[in-house]
Amino acid sequence: MSREESVLISFKGVTKSYGSIVALNDVSFDIKKGEFVFITGASGAGKTTILKLILAELIPTKGEVRVDNLDIAGISDKTMPSYRQKIGTIFQDFKVLSERTVYENVAVALAVIGLPETEWEERVEHVLKLVGLAKQADQFPSQLSGGELQRVSLARALSVNPKIVLADEPTGNLDWETSEILMELLEKINKEGKTIIMATHNVEILKKYKKRIIHVSDGKLSYNEKTEEK
Repeated sequence: MSREESVLISFKGVTKSYGSIVALNDVSFDIKKGEFVFITGASGAGKTTILKLILAELIPTKGEVRVDNLDIAGISDKTMPSYRQKIGTIFQDFKVLSERTVYENVAVALAVIGLPETEWEERVEHVLKLVGLAKQADQFPSQLSGGELQRVSLARALSVNPKIVLADEPTGNLDWETSEILMELLEKINKEGKTIIMATHNVEILKKYKKRIIHVSDGKLSYNEKTEEK
Protein backbone atom coordinates (compact mmCIF):
# COMPACT_ATOMS: atom_id res chain seq x y z
CA MET A 1 0.00 0.00 0.00
CA SER A 2 1.42 3.38 -1.01
CA ARG A 3 1.57 6.31 1.35
CA GLU A 4 -1.33 7.96 -0.51
CA GLU A 5 -3.45 4.81 -0.21
CA SER A 6 -2.77 4.48 3.52
CA VAL A 7 -3.70 8.08 4.38
CA LEU A 8 -7.34 8.27 5.49
CA ILE A 9 -7.51 11.88 6.71
CA SER A 10 -5.44 14.78 5.40
CA PHE A 11 -5.38 18.42 6.54
CA LYS A 12 -3.40 20.68 4.20
CA GLY A 13 -2.85 24.29 5.29
CA VAL A 14 -6.22 24.37 7.03
CA THR A 15 -7.44 27.64 8.52
CA LYS A 16 -10.91 27.93 10.05
CA SER A 17 -12.22 31.32 11.13
CA TYR A 18 -15.44 32.32 12.83
CA GLY A 19 -15.65 36.00 11.89
CA SER A 20 -12.57 37.63 13.42
CA ILE A 21 -11.82 34.57 15.59
CA VAL A 22 -9.28 32.15 14.10
CA ALA A 23 -9.97 28.66 15.51
CA LEU A 24 -7.34 26.89 13.37
CA ASN A 25 -4.40 28.58 11.65
CA ASP A 26 -2.55 26.83 8.80
CA VAL A 27 -2.80 23.31 10.25
CA SER A 28 -1.43 20.33 8.30
CA PHE A 29 -1.28 16.63 9.26
CA ASP A 30 -2.17 13.17 7.94
CA ILE A 31 -3.83 10.29 9.76
CA LYS A 32 -3.39 6.81 8.33
CA LYS A 33 -5.95 4.02 8.17
CA GLY A 34 -6.07 2.09 11.44
CA GLU A 35 -4.29 4.72 13.56
CA PHE A 36 -5.33 5.66 17.12
CA VAL A 37 -4.63 9.37 17.58
CA PHE A 38 -5.15 11.70 20.55
CA ILE A 39 -5.90 15.35 19.84
CA THR A 40 -4.88 17.46 22.83
CA GLY A 41 -4.84 21.11 23.81
CA ALA A 42 -6.46 23.58 26.18
CA SER A 43 -10.16 24.45 25.93
CA GLY A 44 -10.64 26.62 22.86
CA ALA A 45 -7.39 25.47 21.27
CA GLY A 46 -9.15 24.01 18.21
CA LYS A 47 -9.67 20.32 19.08
CA THR A 48 -13.43 20.26 18.50
CA THR A 49 -13.05 22.30 15.31
CA ILE A 50 -10.76 19.57 13.94
CA LEU A 51 -13.37 16.91 14.71
CA LYS A 52 -16.17 18.98 13.17
CA LEU A 53 -14.12 19.45 10.00
CA ILE A 54 -13.58 15.69 9.73
CA LEU A 55 -17.32 15.20 10.20
CA ALA A 56 -17.94 17.87 7.52
CA GLU A 57 -20.07 19.90 9.91
CA LEU A 58 -17.68 22.71 9.02
CA ILE A 59 -15.62 23.45 5.92
CA PRO A 60 -12.23 25.19 5.98
CA THR A 61 -11.92 28.93 5.45
CA LYS A 62 -8.62 28.17 3.72
CA GLY A 63 -6.83 24.93 2.86
CA GLU A 64 -8.16 21.44 2.23
CA VAL A 65 -9.53 18.61 4.34
CA ARG A 66 -9.72 15.21 2.63
CA VAL A 67 -11.32 12.19 4.27
CA ASP A 68 -11.22 8.81 2.53
CA ASN A 69 -9.96 10.69 -0.55
CA LEU A 70 -12.96 13.07 -0.59
CA ASP A 71 -12.55 16.84 -0.35
CA ILE A 72 -15.14 17.69 2.32
CA ALA A 73 -15.84 21.07 0.70
CA GLY A 74 -17.23 19.24 -2.32
CA ILE A 75 -19.68 16.94 -0.52
CA SER A 76 -23.26 17.68 -1.63
CA ASP A 77 -26.38 17.52 0.53
CA LYS A 78 -27.35 14.40 -1.42
CA THR A 79 -24.10 12.53 -0.70
CA MET A 80 -23.64 13.79 2.88
CA PRO A 81 -25.60 10.88 4.51
CA SER A 82 -23.38 8.25 2.86
CA TYR A 83 -20.30 10.26 3.87
CA ARG A 84 -21.44 10.51 7.50
CA GLN A 85 -21.97 6.75 7.57
CA LYS A 86 -18.18 6.38 7.42
CA ILE A 87 -17.89 8.16 10.79
CA GLY A 88 -19.16 7.20 14.25
CA THR A 89 -19.15 9.84 17.00
CA ILE A 90 -19.19 9.71 20.79
CA PHE A 91 -19.39 12.71 23.10
CA GLN A 92 -18.64 13.73 26.67
CA ASP A 93 -22.35 14.26 27.43
CA PHE A 94 -23.42 10.93 25.82
CA LYS A 95 -26.29 12.45 23.75
CA VAL A 96 -28.59 9.50 24.41
CA LEU A 97 -32.37 9.83 24.05
CA SER A 98 -33.86 9.61 27.55
CA GLU A 99 -37.28 8.37 26.40
CA ARG A 100 -35.81 5.50 24.34
CA THR A 101 -34.45 2.16 25.52
CA VAL A 102 -30.81 1.19 25.00
CA TYR A 103 -31.84 -0.92 22.00
CA GLU A 104 -33.86 1.95 20.52
CA ASN A 105 -31.04 4.46 21.03
CA VAL A 106 -28.77 2.32 18.89
CA ALA A 107 -31.47 1.54 16.32
CA VAL A 108 -32.05 5.28 15.76
CA ALA A 109 -28.64 5.53 14.10
CA LEU A 110 -29.58 2.75 11.69
CA ALA A 111 -32.83 4.53 10.83
CA VAL A 112 -30.90 7.72 10.07
CA ILE A 113 -28.65 5.98 7.53
CA GLY A 114 -31.63 4.21 5.95
CA LEU A 115 -30.71 0.62 6.82
CA PRO A 116 -33.72 -1.68 6.24
CA GLU A 117 -35.54 -2.37 9.50
CA THR A 118 -35.21 -6.12 8.90
CA GLU A 119 -31.45 -5.76 9.49
CA TRP A 120 -31.66 -3.72 12.70
CA GLU A 121 -31.99 -6.51 15.25
CA GLU A 122 -28.86 -8.41 14.22
CA ARG A 123 -26.76 -5.22 13.98
CA VAL A 124 -27.96 -3.79 17.32
CA GLU A 125 -27.52 -7.07 19.19
CA HIS A 126 -23.99 -7.41 17.79
CA VAL A 127 -22.79 -3.97 18.94
CA LEU A 128 -24.49 -4.20 22.34
CA LYS A 129 -22.72 -7.50 22.93
CA LEU A 130 -19.44 -5.93 21.79
CA VAL A 131 -19.68 -3.13 24.38
CA GLY A 132 -21.04 -5.38 27.15
CA LEU A 133 -24.62 -4.10 27.24
CA ALA A 134 -26.59 -7.05 25.87
CA LYS A 135 -28.44 -7.51 29.18
CA GLN A 136 -29.38 -3.82 29.36
CA ALA A 137 -31.03 -3.67 25.92
CA ASP A 138 -34.53 -2.99 27.33
CA GLN A 139 -33.45 -0.53 30.01
CA PHE A 140 -33.83 3.24 29.82
CA PRO A 141 -30.96 5.73 30.24
CA SER A 142 -32.21 6.72 33.71
CA GLN A 143 -31.47 3.15 34.84
CA LEU A 144 -27.84 3.24 33.68
CA SER A 145 -24.56 4.44 35.16
CA GLY A 146 -22.40 7.08 33.44
CA GLY A 147 -20.09 4.41 32.09
CA GLU A 148 -23.01 2.42 30.70
CA LEU A 149 -24.41 5.56 29.05
CA GLN A 150 -21.07 6.15 27.35
CA ARG A 151 -21.08 2.55 26.13
CA VAL A 152 -24.56 3.15 24.65
CA SER A 153 -23.05 6.11 22.81
CA LEU A 154 -20.19 3.93 21.59
CA ALA A 155 -22.56 1.16 20.48
CA ARG A 156 -24.60 3.68 18.51
CA ALA A 157 -21.43 4.99 16.85
CA LEU A 158 -20.33 1.48 15.89
CA SER A 159 -23.74 0.36 14.65
CA VAL A 160 -23.25 2.10 11.28
CA ASN A 161 -19.99 0.13 10.79
CA PRO A 162 -17.86 3.27 10.38
CA LYS A 163 -14.27 3.49 9.14
CA ILE A 164 -13.57 6.28 11.66
CA VAL A 165 -14.64 6.78 15.28
CA LEU A 166 -14.45 10.37 16.57
CA ALA A 167 -14.48 10.66 20.36
CA ASP A 168 -14.82 14.18 21.83
CA GLU A 169 -13.70 14.08 25.50
CA PRO A 170 -15.49 10.72 25.97
CA THR A 171 -14.07 10.18 29.47
CA GLY A 172 -14.78 13.73 30.66
CA ASN A 173 -17.73 12.71 32.86
CA LEU A 174 -16.34 9.33 33.94
CA ASP A 175 -14.24 8.19 36.90
CA TRP A 176 -10.86 6.57 36.26
CA GLU A 177 -12.03 2.95 36.49
CA THR A 178 -14.91 3.56 34.09
CA SER A 179 -12.63 5.55 31.78
CA GLU A 180 -10.27 2.56 31.60
CA ILE A 181 -13.14 0.28 30.59
CA LEU A 182 -14.05 2.66 27.78
CA MET A 183 -10.41 2.96 26.67
CA GLU A 184 -10.01 -0.82 26.55
CA LEU A 185 -13.10 -0.98 24.31
CA LEU A 186 -11.66 1.68 22.02
CA GLU A 187 -8.37 -0.22 21.89
CA LYS A 188 -10.22 -3.41 20.94
CA ILE A 189 -12.14 -1.61 18.21
CA ASN A 190 -8.92 -0.03 16.91
CA LYS A 191 -7.24 -3.45 16.70
CA GLU A 192 -10.16 -4.61 14.57
CA GLY A 193 -9.25 -1.95 12.01
CA LYS A 194 -11.21 1.17 12.96
CA THR A 195 -9.39 4.50 12.94
CA ILE A 196 -9.86 6.23 16.31
CA ILE A 197 -9.45 9.99 16.81
CA MET A 198 -9.98 11.10 20.38
CA ALA A 199 -9.89 14.62 21.77
CA THR A 200 -8.92 14.56 25.44
CA HIS A 201 -7.61 16.61 28.37
CA ASN A 202 -6.93 13.49 30.45
CA VAL A 203 -3.20 13.38 31.21
CA GLU A 204 -3.42 9.96 32.88
CA ILE A 205 -4.92 8.44 29.74
CA LEU A 206 -2.17 9.99 27.62
CA LYS A 207 0.46 8.49 29.93
CA LYS A 208 -1.04 5.00 30.02
CA TYR A 209 -2.07 4.62 26.38
CA LYS A 210 0.96 5.33 24.25
CA LYS A 211 -0.51 6.74 21.07
CA ARG A 212 0.34 9.45 18.61
CA ILE A 213 -0.52 12.91 19.94
CA ILE A 214 -1.56 15.88 17.81
CA HIS A 215 -1.38 18.91 20.12
CA VAL A 216 -2.97 22.21 19.17
CA SER A 217 -2.27 25.51 20.90
CA ASP A 218 -4.09 28.72 19.98
CA GLY A 219 -5.22 27.15 16.73
CA LYS A 220 -1.75 26.02 15.63
CA LEU A 221 -0.17 22.57 15.55
CA SER A 222 2.57 22.51 18.19
CA TYR A 223 3.26 18.78 18.59
CA ASN A 224 2.63 15.79 16.35
CA GLU A 225 4.31 12.51 17.22
CA LYS A 226 3.91 9.22 19.03
CA THR A 227 4.73 9.10 22.75
CA GLU A 228 7.63 6.83 23.64
CA GLU A 229 6.98 3.40 25.09
CA LYS A 230 8.35 2.97 28.60
